[in-house]
Amino acid sequence: MSSDLLLRSTSPEQTRALAAVVATELRPGDVVALSGDLGAGKTCFVQGAARGLGVTGRVTSPTFTLVRTHLDGRVPVVHADVYRLDRLQDVLDLGDDVLAPDAVTFVEWGDAVTPLLPDDRLEVELSLAGGSDPAVDAVEGDRLVRLTAVGARWPSRLDALADGCAPWREEG
Repeated sequence: MSSDLLLRSTSPEQTRALAAVVATELRPGDVVALSGDLGAGKTCFVQGAARGLGVTGRVTSPTFTLVRTHLDGRVPVVHADVYRLDRLQDVLDLGDDVLAPDAVTFVEWGDAVTPLLPDDRLEVELSLAGGSDPAVDAVEGDRLVRLTAVGARWPSRLDALADGCAPWREEG
């Protein structure tokens, strides 16, 4: 069971703002799987959601450290990046803290480890919103942000987000 909400962001600030709205529906134990090309805005989305969860520290990509944990918000925020991992076992080796029941976990490149993710999760796909010059668009272009509710617990929460995300709604 899944449902979608398609949004358009015209700047990194808007991506962070819409992610902060998404954070209003995040609860301890939730997993958010992010996908999209390099430079699509996955870390930017996590920055906004983390701010929405009360994180005041700097949120940066965990590409080389693999996992960063932020404990200064209303709930712990775990930010994982599995881009550099070659096998599913490598993800399991990161430890139980990555999917801790008291934290909200964001997994960049989550589509690469879908079999390891819980049945209930929010999938966030970021993509460039078309354009003629990908090099320019990657920095300056609009982003399409597709939120997909997976499992039984997420569709009602995604419905609840529809009003808050209205400024970014994209038909299609």
